[in-house]
Order: sequence, then C-alpha cells, then structure tokens
Amino acid sequence: MKTFLIGLLCGIIISLGVVWFFTSGRQILEVEKAEERAAAQVDQARELVQKAADRAKETLMAKLEVLELRSEQIQKEVAEKGKIVRRKARDLGETVVDAAKDASLTAIIKAKLAADPDLSALNISVSTTAGRVTLSGTVSSFEEMGKAIALALETEGVKEVVSTLQVK
Repeated sequence: MKTFLIGLLCGIIISLGVVWFFTSGRQILEVEKAEERAAAQVDQARELVQKAADRAKETLMAKLEVLELRSEQIQKEVAEKGKIVRRKARDLGETVVDAAKDASLTAIIKAKLAADPDLSALNISVSTTAGRVTLSGTVSSFEEMGKAIALALETEGVKEVVSTLQVK
C-alpha cells in the first residue's frame, strides 16, 4: 500500500510537471507573437506619422512660398521697410470686427505659438484690432519669423498680419 501511494504521488507530480511544461511553452509563444504584432503596429504607426509630418511640412513650405514668407524675402523686407505686412485678399472688404472676436483671435494665435515647439510664445506678443494682428518681440531666425506670421495668417478671421518681430 505504501509503495502504491508513493507511486501514485510520483505519477501525479510527473503529470503536473508535464502539463506545466507544455502549457508554459504555448504561453511564451503567444506572448512572443503578441510582441511581434505590437512591434509591427508601432512601426506602421511611426511610418504613418512620418508621412503626415512630411505632408504638413510640404504644405507649410508651399504656404510660405505663396505668401512670400521665405527667409530671404522676410530679411529683405525687414531691411527695406522695418516690418512685414501681409493681407488676405478675400477679407479686404470686411472692416468691422468686435472686441470679443479680436480677443478670441489673439488667444487662438497665442495658443498656436505655444503649441509650436520651434517658437516661444513668451517672446512673441500678439495684439489684434479689427482682424489686424500685430506680432512683436523676438525670434531666433527669419524662418521662425515666417512661421509665426504663417500661423497667424492661417487663423480664421485674420485679415492682415503686421510683424515687427526682431531676429536675435
């Protein structure tokens, strides 16, 4: 009887060991497959984000070209006139914008400047009167000046942007 019980216990222990061995192997394979799928999805997401960033950069560069806000153009205009002025053609006929709208435009532009990692919203002052936005303060380069002007111009309700930004 004693031999039988010892044999039974040994059989149970061996059976549990075999079951554990085969089930743990499957779990490891499933985890590895899940990790591979996750890595593939991360790579795919990274590619999509890169493509979107490239398209956004191309769009911004095209806007800067159309609005004559390339670095060389800004530098030349600042040297000649001391400021940058750009108007939206479709909004020239409108003249009345209330103070609440102006305050809203200022807040939206400041938020855009703060969200842009290349620009410092603390160094750029924004004021708006009747849809005319004035940017003043300092930026690090003419490229940043162009970007700040473009961000302001692309805001709905802005009729004109005047920049007295200085490059430091």
